[in-house]
Amino acid sequence: MDPSARQLCHACADVREIGTADFISSVPNHVLAGYPFVMRPAPGLTEFRNARALRRLFPLLLMLCVASTTQAAAEQYYDATFTVEIRPDQPAARVELKLTGTRLPSRIELHTDPGRHRAFASRDPIKIVKDEIVWTPSGDGARISYDFVIDHERSSKRFDSLLTKEWAVFRGERLVPRLTVTSRPSLKGRTTLQFALPKGWSAAAPYPQEGASFKVTDTGRRLDRPEGWMLVGKLGKRSEIIDGVQTIVAAPEGESARRQDILAFLNWNLPHLKEVLPAMPKRVLIVSAGDPMWRGGLSGPNSLFIHADRPLISENRTSTLLHELVHVAMGIRGDEESDWIVEGFAEYYSLELLRRSGGMGRQRFDAALERMQEWAKRSPNVFKRESSGANTARAAIALRAADLEIRKVTENRATLDDVARKLAARGGEVSLEMLQTTAREVAGREVQALERERLAAPL
Repeated sequence: MDPSARQLCHACADVREIGTADFISSVPNHVLAGYPFVMRPAPGLTEFRNARALRRLFPLLLMLCVASTTQAAAEQYYDATFTVEIRPDQPAARVELKLTGTRLPSRIELHTDPGRHRAFASRDPIKIVKDEIVWTPSGDGARISYDFVIDHERSSKRFDSLLTKEWAVFRGERLVPRLTVTSRPSLKGRTTLQFALPKGWSAAAPYPQEGASFKVTDTGRRLDRPEGWMLVGKLGKRSEIIDGVQTIVAAPEGESARRQDILAFLNWNLPHLKEVLPAMPKRVLIVSAGDPMWRGGLSGPNSLFIHADRPLISENRTSTLLHELVHVAMGIRGDEESDWIVEGFAEYYSLELLRRSGGMGRQRFDAALERMQEWAKRSPNVFKRESSGANTARAAIALRAADLEIRKVTENRATLDDVARKLAARGGEVSLEMLQTTAREVAGREVQALERERLAAPL
């Protein structure tokens, strides 16, 4: 707290024990300068006059004291360092969380995946409750460590997390289990991520790098947790700022990843995506690797994975890369029946952005929509927990119809872009009701293309 503010707080607390003139004399000149109705004690100045002035000044002084105290309370931090040690001859990475500071959280719960998180150890008390590890840090420094099994099959012999002799790819939110932190509201961690790797290896993560560490930031949490796609090994990286977005493409050396092609492709298309979703992250990491990784694309916070053999534009004229990038930019997820909304926006704009950038003409665009319309007929309704294939095609067709309807009723003053922007600004979980409400706000009336009855009936 500022010394002068502390002096005011003390004076406020003791005002009944001192005279009014003595109290005003204790107030610093730079504070009184803002209140000309208060005068310094002088010959002939009565206690009564300053008492009236004090009554006007006192609430302001109290507000200053509260603000100064709140500011001081908000400036309480501790350092949290995640260190990940990876060795190609070990199937699991060793992860350590180290906390240092004059005050630490009183309790941290780690919500683990027992199949991937194991061998927890700490000098401080640890309690295991089903799939939760309850850790009680103490003192001004505490550590907890555990093993993380890297390999994970998404389908038979296809991986979304893998360790080889030359590289490893995984997601931060799998590496570090979800955390529940108990601490004072004013106490917040400053998180860094660092790797202990074999000689010649380097790391790529969706965070700014400072020396050998990555600075992890997520202002919505008391303790920031590493998230997003990460790649370590003997890597090749290419980086470029595209329309204000630091775009990094990383892949293992020797893989057939198209680093330069991806950057060129995004130079044409990313500015058009930012026109739709201007709040896109300022930094995006694109990780690419070949077999036996999952032969598709997968998005994560501020990052995405795309298989090295995946074309930038598929034969059906959609783009897996743009599809996943829309996911990154929107940052939404569906409720138990609304994954079609998330996937539908990504699929539709993977076509629409190519049209806007000139990557596809109107004739090819219309032909792609016709093929998608035929495919969509295989989906009896859009309401599934996970949307893919024909279901996602139908979702994209429904959103296209909504776009045309919004344009018509607003005489082109609004489009589906406005709906996408609003949903992205809210973020988090979306539902049919939220989509309908947002579309109604944009169109000024109900959008019939998004009625439940239409979406639930066969085409």
